[in-house]
Amino acid sequence: MRRTVLAALILMTPLPAAAFTARNGMTVTQAGPTEIAVAWSGGRRDTDYWCAAGDFAQRVMNQPVGTRLWRASPKPRAGGEGILFTLDGSRKAPGAGLSQFGAGPRDEAISVGAAVAGHCRVLPPLLLD
Repeated sequence: MRRTVLAALILMTPLPAAAFTARNGMTVTQAGPTEIAVAWSGGRRDTDYWCAAGDFAQRVMNQPVGTRLWRASPKPRAGGEGILFTLDGSRKAPGAGLSQFGAGPRDEAISVGAAVAGHCRVLPPLLLD
């Protein structure tokens, strides 16, 4: 319960001017030594949040592609609420990870590399002409 309240407070806090813009356009900040806060963005899928967290871990925190990434915010999230991620498996929210198929650990995490390669989609510019 305490972790949920802390995560909610972090995600509702206005973002500092030094916030990072992930390759998919989402806003990300570091919320602790191993925590990554991805701000709410309308019309986004959960996998877009994983992309933004993985991109931040890789490009800002300089984590190698094999680093494990867990969701720290419990499911379900309320409307208008961002998602908190962690690089520390002891801080994960049980049952909040992505479904996993194939080989590899069944720890509700994905690697930073898989988050970026598998969930970062390129959004084409809108044609307004």
